[in-house]
Amino acid sequence: MKTHDFWYELPEELIAQTPLEQRDSSRLLVLDRATGKTSHRHFYDITDYLRPGDCLVLNDSRVLPARLLGSRPSGGAAELLLLRDLGDRKWECLARPGRRLKEGQQVTFGSGELTAVVREVKEDGNRIVEFFYEGIFLEVLERLGKMPLPPYIKEELQNQERYQTVYSREVGSAAAPTAGLHFTPELLEKVRAMGVNTAFVTLHVGLGTFRPVKAEDISEHHMHSELCMMSAETAELLNATKKNGGRIVCVGTTSCRTVESLAREDGTFAASSAETEIFIYPGYKFKALDALITNFHLPESTLVMLVSALAGRENVLNAYREAVEERYRFFSFGDAMMIV
Repeated sequence: MKTHDFWYELPEELIAQTPLEQRDSSRLLVLDRATGKTSHRHFYDITDYLRPGDCLVLNDSRVLPARLLGSRPSGGAAELLLLRDLGDRKWECLARPGRRLKEGQQVTFGSGELTAVVREVKEDGNRIVEFFYEGIFLEVLERLGKMPLPPYIKEELQNQERYQTVYSREVGSAAAPTAGLHFTPELLEKVRAMGVNTAFVTLHVGLGTFRPVKAEDISEHHMHSELCMMSAETAELLNATKKNGGRIVCVGTTSCRTVESLAREDGTFAASSAETEIFIYPGYKFKALDALITNFHLPESTLVMLVSALAGRENVLNAYREAVEERYRFFSFGDAMMIV
């Protein structure tokens, strides 16, 4: 299949720039993958599409406030985006301005409570940076760092917690698992009260999630690697769900990729973790997932390909065209879709 097979027209004004005041008041397009039929609801109606005995799978990864704005000794501005913790106070980072941040260059953040020295410039242009600070690095980051919002969001985020799910707890993502942003604690309680279980997995989202597919033939695209984990408790809950005839309903493509990466061939689970490069596109046979709650994704992206693998390319593109006509809000802070 060709990358261009997953193109759709999207007016720029439909790209949501800010989150809604109430998380679960976003709109919800429900797509029946067997028939292609769509329904238009609100996210708080999600309970109408869940059944007792189902299990919602939630990615509990928390976004690192990984964007650091600082200055060089010359007074010029510098920006680092933390990508990977290498240990011993060293991180792999994206750096701007690249031509200025050579090996040995120092950058200062805040009033000097955090400084960084570029130790290595990698072949791909990323920097290995060593940080100097007092205390706990994550606490310093919480004070000085900003959320690494996707490039299509131009507005400044007023409340950083709005780019976190209400159940986030494992720090390590460079971007939010955005399908989960629609849930409130009250809605999750309502879901549990109706006999739906909730299970947590962890996949730390890398910036590669925004990397465009450059290959003309999608089978030639290579996915970025991301760490995903599943506890024994979650594995047992998912196994019991399947055994008792319930559905595994993944919240977000990251939960989907985790479940499909860690499932055995027979669709069962055990406690495990792995670096996954799974690429799900039409023709893929799902081992465990039964339904998916997700946002609307970029044209020609691997995520549009993933939802097309589940619901069929024509069904998905028709639903997206309908969402455009109905003026849905798109991407990270946008509306939601449920594929049943």
